[in-house]
Amino acid sequence: MEISERGSAGPATVAVVGGIHGDEPAGERIVERLAEELPAPGAGGGEGAIRLIVANEPALEAGTRYTDTDLNRAFPGDADSDAYERALAVRLTDALEGADAVLAIHTSHSAPPPFAIYSHLTDSVRRTVTGMPVEYVLDSSGLRGTTLDSVVDDAVSLEAGRQGSEDAVEFGYEAARGFLRAHGALAGQPTFSETTIVEGGEEVPKGGGEPTVNYRNFEEIPAGEVFASDDVYTHRVDEPGIVPVLASERGYDDIFGIYGRIVGTVSPPGGAEGASEE
Repeated sequence: MEISERGSAGPATVAVVGGIHGDEPAGERIVERLAEELPAPGAGGGEGAIRLIVANEPALEAGTRYTDTDLNRAFPGDADSDAYERALAVRLTDALEGADAVLAIHTSHSAPPPFAIYSHLTDSVRRTVTGMPVEYVLDSSGLRGTTLDSVVDDAVSLEAGRQGSEDAVEFGYEAARGFLRAHGALAGQPTFSETTIVEGGEEVPKGGGEPTVNYRNFEEIPAGEVFASDDVYTHRVDEPGIVPVLASERGYDDIFGIYGRIVGTVSPPGGAEGASEE
């Protein structure tokens, strides 16, 4: 794990994390770009700090999602574990101690649009989510409890775009700057906007053979229609209001994605324009 610190324009201490998964190099590139551009420690004009973290260097060097186990399924971790990522999860959590806001950057094989993910809707998370140019945020509080955002209350994950694409790098970079401005760590007027909440539901299992996905992320699947299928499963939706999240034919070995449901909106903080959460 590589940690560098840069100067903040305000009082908050914030962190940007890239490279949790080694086959998602966009986060590492964004962190390195920010490290080159942001002021030296103590030179930002504020009392806070910006922590820039490249998390899983061995996996990044190998170009694989992980070395021993998926880091974003290993939190809170075990410092005594022989599995590299389980021990790394503890070190990463420790490195984020005292941060007022955390942004972890990811990419996927899923189709655009980019979106955010949270487990705890704290004031800090509200500021992060509405301060980035994303239309949707996944409420993952009912899903796994082993991800970074599930164990660090003020953490938000960003799915910046398609894995390996330059568009994901550019979007993630601009979103990270929006995150920094939203928390006063980067000079400039933040831009806040209302964000649609999608509540995460059940994972959609994948079997074997040739997979087919018929609906894109956040596109409502009409009741009675087939979301995805392969030689083992045919996933027909029985009720209205279901939208897919992380929908992909080949992004994951064991799932087609997640079923979600739009449940309301997150409003910007401090009276900024935007509707209240429903």
